[in-house]
Amino acid sequence: MTDALAPTDLLGQWVLERTVHDRLADLRGTVTGTTELTTVDDDTVRWHEAGTMVLGERTTPVWRTLTVRRDRADPDGRWRVCFVDGRPFHDWVWGTQVEHVCAPDDYTGLLAGAPERWTVRWHARGPAKDLLLASTLTPTG
Repeated sequence: MTDALAPTDLLGQWVLERTVHDRLADLRGTVTGTTELTTVDDDTVRWHEAGTMVLGERTTPVWRTLTVRRDRADPDGRWRVCFVDGRPFHDWVWGTQVEHVCAPDDYTGLLAGAPERWTVRWHARGPAKDLLLASTLTPTG
């Protein structure tokens, strides 16, 4: 088993390769692009993704920015992933399933891997969605 990694262990630019499976529409696709983790301050890492999604016949530019913040009030100094507007997304827990409930949908995810190759997997379920997202990140260059 790989030791738990903090977001600060993954600073830098990464090649992003994501598979997308929309099980309700029976569509499969990909996202290719980059992910960059950069230090904002001692307790904050900016997580930015940008790329191109191909899903069925559609090709679309995609991007998102998240922040990962360390909670200094927490005795263990745990990290939490937040949306860019500050709303909590999920705890940064390496190798253990995380959850994000966003009624009426439910998201379960997993961060895992090693400093030279890591993965992010999500299963998003709800009345209008059933998505499997699997991202692999490898160093650029």
